[in-house]
Amino acid sequence: MSDTENAGQAGQPVGFVALVGRPNVGKSTLLNALLGRKVSIVTRKPQTTRHRILGIHHRDDAQIIYVDTPGLHEGGRTAMNRYMNDAAGSALADVDVVVMLTEAFRWTPADDRVLERLEGVRAPVIAAMNKVDRVADKGRLLPAIAEMDQRRDFAAVIPLSAEKQDNLDALETAIIEHLPTGPALFPPEQTSDRGEQFMAAELVREQLMRHLGDELPYASTVEIEAWEQEGQLRRIAAIIWVERPGQRRIVIGEGGERTKQIGAAARREMERLFGGRVYLKLWVKVREGWSDDARMLQALGYREE
Repeated sequence: MSDTENAGQAGQPVGFVALVGRPNVGKSTLLNALLGRKVSIVTRKPQTTRHRILGIHHRDDAQIIYVDTPGLHEGGRTAMNRYMNDAAGSALADVDVVVMLTEAFRWTPADDRVLERLEGVRAPVIAAMNKVDRVADKGRLLPAIAEMDQRRDFAAVIPLSAEKQDNLDALETAIIEHLPTGPALFPPEQTSDRGEQFMAAELVREQLMRHLGDELPYASTVEIEAWEQEGQLRRIAAIIWVERPGQRRIVIGEGGERTKQIGAAARREMERLFGGRVYLKLWVKVREGWSDDARMLQALGYREE
């Protein structure tokens, strides 16, 4: 029996940790770095993360269940906006620790609004100052930590770099100090609460945003229409939904070239993640107003788990 299994049976620090912050501050990058594998898609566009996703880190001394959330943002004009804010807010209700991710040396009004949302949270809040690798003068770090400490009575203030995977152990050490003790909640082989079909749709959407983020920022989503598996070969058919015919033309591109590029890039990511061959077929369809249609959103998987 492994050390992890022994610890899980005997009782160890185990609990839920919400990763919160303004849009595009690096929460999904941090989650993937902590787990050592991809469970949440990453682009340079704000509001890439639309769902609440669990990432389970099995350590020899603890089991940490991270809750990646959409960025807390102003607005709420569409059903999609409201869903994302609700998903982010509800994650704060039942967690044992909150990690508020900020960008080192850059505090914005959006960070103020996140801090306001945390005022009524009972769980200890750890401030994680991300992207410290981008600042050459490390002498600025101590004053920045002291300034952060003045904003709230944080349980800890940890400077780190999610992209460079720097100082992540210090963050997890601070988290573990505040976790309750109990049996492991997930088996050692499980690293997320999301299955392969969810990840396949997300990987297509990731490539949509990377290829068309400026032309088609948030007007698209992806639905898995068919899924067949023969051994290590997966045959996947997916629909890319957009809101207007003009957007459909953009996604398809001249002679279908843009869709081919998106599909090829998504297929490579799937094969890397799933560990087998993937045959991917994409269609692009129009559904006007899908992002403000509550029933359509539920059908596409935008609902609380």
